Amino acid sequence: MIRNFYEINPKSENNCHDGEGIIKVVEIFDSFTTKMQYFHYTVLPPGTSIGVHRHESDEEFYVVLEGFGEMEIDGAKRSVSAGDVIMNKPFGTHGLKNTSKSEDLKILVFEVKQ
Repeated sequence: MIRNFYEINPKSENNCHDGEGIIKVVEIFDSFTTKMQYFHYTVLPPGTSIGVHRHESDEEFYVVLEGFGEMEIDGAKRSVSAGDVIMNKPFGTHGLKNTSKSEDLKILVFEVKQ
């Protein structure tokens, strides 16, 4: 199956995991025969965020395509930018904020069930 995520209308998600503002999410794929849970393209406009949250036994990955921001993992904060791949381990906490004043932060997000 082939999909172009730029051709799919994004859904607006307000205050994602108690984050700030409205982010845009494209559900690229959400039905799998493997342990993959979902595969999304997500855009965080300047100043928006995905609030700090925890997944149970699943691993979630963020792939930064464009822009920059601040990632919080288990209480530690770190700058992230295009090319960074973040692995959010099972039972850990994580959140992401677009710290730019003018650029969108564009990421791919996918989650794998244990």
